[in-house]
Amino acid sequence: MIELDGSLFSGSGTILRCAAALATVLREPLHIYRIRARRDKPGLRHQHRQAVRACAAMCGGRVQGDDIGSQEIFYYPGKELKGGAFNFDIGTAGSATMLAFTLIQPALYAAGISRFTITGGLFQDFAPTAFHMERILIPLIRKMGGDLELRIDRPGYVPKGGGQISLMVKPLRRALRAIRLPLQGKVEKITGLSLSSHLEQGRVGERMAGRARDLLSRSGYSVEMEILSDNTAPQPGAAFFLAAETSTGCLLGADQAGRRGRRSESIAEFCVNSLLEDLRSGATVDRHMADQLILFAAAADGESEFRIPLWTDHVETGLWLVKEILGAETALRDGYLIIKGVPLTA
Repeated sequence: MIELDGSLFSGSGTILRCAAALATVLREPLHIYRIRARRDKPGLRHQHRQAVRACAAMCGGRVQGDDIGSQEIFYYPGKELKGGAFNFDIGTAGSATMLAFTLIQPALYAAGISRFTITGGLFQDFAPTAFHMERILIPLIRKMGGDLELRIDRPGYVPKGGGQISLMVKPLRRALRAIRLPLQGKVEKITGLSLSSHLEQGRVGERMAGRARDLLSRSGYSVEMEILSDNTAPQPGAAFFLAAETSTGCLLGADQAGRRGRRSESIAEFCVNSLLEDLRSGATVDRHMADQLILFAAAADGESEFRIPLWTDHVETGLWLVKEILGAETALRDGYLIIKGVPLTA
């Protein structure tokens, strides 16, 4: 049985989600205690409970102790990952993308194609936005040999949620390939998405896009911007996203969701500054992808290498988890993260 103290390192829900995903692939029982013990609201929240329940649903497993607020669970994965069609509703504005992130790994090792419809929050702080997952994470996993697609069906924001994404994942035919991104190269293109829901009167999408164009122009960059106006979300909201593509195949992104009291221009400024900081550092992945790629690189065949812009507690947590669960050896050398994969197959 995999035994983990959920209060270590970041002490976040990331520990539960990633551990549940890997336990499902390995078909090993999982015991996590002191879950989010140092958080203001310790224990399981709706999005964390849904993550482990969704993993159990994929393989016919069972979970004990998964009440809201619980700081200890036992998860017993089933023996068969069959794939199929699944519909999950977090029931709150909890992150639909974090649930999707949890399910990608088990779905890669299922016997058949997996199709997920997930309802919850798509654009919020402290979680990857659906734009970032669609335009950065998914393409990088494809570089490693994965075959998967993400579609945004309806935006959803805090506090109502109600957004919806569709995720399709085909099973791997062989282990993931290691990803090697040693050099950033030259920025060849910057693209942007400026989304607003029910906010046409305030010209929120245009204001975010205009401010980003102005700031990027001052730094010598042009941007291909798409302004999206939506009337399907359950409530007003906004999100902004930028992506840089380089000559060596690197993808770096930056994003932020709107919220009450946050000016449209400040959202654009945050995204531009984050992207430029990561580019100027020489990084080959952005600050968010630095920790998200660890889970996939640790299960790949070969040695992955990419330069990270920042050392964060989520990076530290990810390296600890893949060492504890998979035995993957990792190192940080001159800003480069080196991960020697333990290849997993279906």
